[in-house]
This record gives sequence, C-alpha cells and structure tokens, in this order.
Amino acid sequence: MPKLAKELSDSHVRRLKWGAVQSGPNKGKPCPKLHAVGGVGGLYLQCSPPASGNDTYARSWLLKTPVGNDRPELGLGPYPEVTLAMARQKARELKDQIRQGIDPRVTKKNSRSMLLAEQAKSVTFRTVSGMYIKKKARELKTAKQVQKLTAHLETYAYPYLGKLLIGDIERAHVVKMLQPIWETKTETASRVRASVERILDMAGAEGLRAGDNPARWKGNLELSLPLPGKISKVQHFAAMPADELPAFMRELATRTTIGALALRFGILTAARSGEIRGATWDEIDMDAKVWTIPTDRMKNGRAHKVPLCGDALTLLTALPRHAGSDLVFVSPRGLMLSDATMTKVLKAMGHKVTQHGFRATFRTWAQEHTTYPEEVCELALAHVNSDATRAAYARSELIDKRRLLMKDWERFCREGLLTKDKVGSAGGKS
Repeated sequence: MPKLAKELSDSHVRRLKWGAVQSGPNKGKPCPKLHAVGGVGGLYLQCSPPASGNDTYARSWLLKTPVGNDRPELGLGPYPEVTLAMARQKARELKDQIRQGIDPRVTKKNSRSMLLAEQAKSVTFRTVSGMYIKKKARELKTAKQVQKLTAHLETYAYPYLGKLLIGDIERAHVVKMLQPIWETKTETASRVRASVERILDMAGAEGLRAGDNPARWKGNLELSLPLPGKISKVQHFAAMPADELPAFMRELATRTTIGALALRFGILTAARSGEIRGATWDEIDMDAKVWTIPTDRMKNGRAHKVPLCGDALTLLTALPRHAGSDLVFVSPRGLMLSDATMTKVLKAMGHKVTQHGFRATFRTWAQEHTTYPEEVCELALAHVNSDATRAAYARSELIDKRRLLMKDWERFCREGLLTKDKVGSAGGKS
C-alpha cells in the first residue's frame, strides 16, 4: 500500500516554494518542485521559481493518478485562486469519475469543444459580414467593388441585422430590411439581399447557424416582394447625338477650366469618369502615345491601354505639373477632381447629358459611321466580351487597330463629316 502524504494545513501550503537542482552542472539553480499536500492521494502543489526580475512565482495544483494504463498529470487550476480545500474536492471528484470508468481528460475536452461551439454561434451578423468582406476582397476585381459592398452593408443591412446573433436572424428581419428600399432602390436592394444570402450561407457552412436561409429569393422572399424586373426601370446615361458633338467640342475647346480639360480628354479617349479623374502621369507614355490604366482602377479588373490621339497629346502637353501630386487633372485644392466636376461643366454649357453618355455617343458613331469590327469598338470602351472566341481575339488589345479608330474619332470630333459612306480600318472611306 503506498505511503500517504502528511495532510498539510492552509498556512503550511502558503509557505511552500520552489526547489533547487540537486546535482550536475546546474546544481543549486532554482527549479520547479512538487509538494504532496495530503488529504487525497496524488494531489500536489507545483511551485515554480519567479522569472528574472519578477518577485511573483507560479503555483498550481496537479493530480497524479492512474487513468486506465496511463498515469497523467491532471491540472486543477492555479493557487491561491483554487484554494487547498477546493483542490482536494476537485481531486476527489475526478477520482470518483475514474472509478466509474470515465476519463476526465475526455470529459474536459468535450466540454471545451461544446463551449467553443456555443461561443462561435454567439457572433453577430456584422462580425460574420466582416469575415465575408475579407474573403470577397481576394475575389473581387477592384478595391472600389469592395468599398461598394462594404457601403451597401453599412447603409442598408447593419441597421437591421448588424447587432443580431447570426443564428437568430429570421425571414421577418430580412423583409423588414428590404421593404423600405425594394421599390425605390430596387437594384441596390437586390444586391443587398444577395449579399446577405451569401453571408448567411457562409455562416451555415461554418456551423454558425442552422436551417433554411431566410434571405433566399426563390420560393421564399419572392412570395412577399414584387419581382425586381416588374418595378425597376433601366436608366441609361443621357448621351449627346453624334451629329451635335463636333459643335459641342468646338465650344468646349474655348473653356480652359480643369473640369473642361478633363471632359475633353475623356471624350477623346472614350474613358470613364473615374479613370480620367484618377489618371496619373506615370500611366502616360508620351513617346509611345499610350495611356495605360492599371488593373486596380479598371471596372473589369484588367489593365487597359488607351491609344492617345494628337489632340489628347496636345492637351496633356499643355497641362501644368503640380508639386506633391502625380495626378494629371488636379483640383484647385490639389486633390482629385470630384465626380461632379465634369457634370458642372456640361450644366454650365446648357447640356442635359452626362460625361458617361459620351461613351454611348462614341459607340453609336463607331457602329453607324465606321466599318471597324465590333471587337475593336468594344475594346476601345474596355468592355470584356463574354464570348470566348472574341475574348481570345481581344487578348492582343488590338492596339494598332484601335489607334486608327481613335484617330478617326478625333477627326470626327473636330470636323464632323457624317456621311453615308463609312470610315474604315484604313482611316479613309470604305
């Protein structure tokens, strides 16, 4: 029968300390020491020496007792947070479990797993949305798309769902979120619904919620909300008729504000507003006569080369360079132009069209008054064709053919000359 340790008192336990190495090259150096405290066989207080520069030393309870064929050390917690009496009680309970054939290690592991699972489910919609946004940031083509997704959730979803536990979200919550914007901002509402559906799907896949997805459209929300296609109308950007453009360009050329110059450059290059306003000098190769818009500034997530016609190059050459800014078009405050700058120029000139509408004017002119292939015209607008054959054809970017196209566009902007004959890829009449 093993010898039972002397049953120590509280005052005795408080005085227990670490030990010292008894032999070898480290003899005398402080080291951890186990002290049997009695009362329950195998119960020890382990005392470890303090770390360098620290007067506090660590003490914790251990139970060394057979579990099946093992003799593990079962931790019972730190001293004095776990008192001597508490340690003896916990040691007795663990020994009782072992006598009943229960391994305390397995019980502890299962309890911890259940706790972690419950904690995982106690996360809010906002928290899971943050995980979803982080994931999508690696998939979306541009930073602007990530910003748009974040803004949509911040504006429309979080006020209704943000503080709710992800597992508590029900159909009524989603309907309440969508109803205020479904008929007034239908396209945005549809995108928000789709994002919420994917976030809840992700939560389900991660084990954070169970049951049907309350944001699902088919067989669910479609029963409560009108079909988007029945209530939303596609609004096209107001465009200028092609035959009015040359006169407009002559009038625009008399204006020298930075907004007017940016607008002229945008028309001559058929570029988008954001691409123009964000243009930097390091994107412009004056010698090669090419403007290369990088991937992170393109809507389709692919770098785009724009051949620069003579008038565009002349405009760029006349622009001042601003110290501390690499922007081509700089506001009076030294910042990027706002998205309303070019619109203000158009309003001041008495035209109810948009900057983006000039891309439609360009496309109409190219289709009705030139013989350039559709692939060349679409690529000039940085449109990525979904047709695999055409997409493969466009990989070369057709820069030489597009240079001829933009030269003809420049001449049209300057001179007009709308005739029944169409200009072709050689730059003359077909």
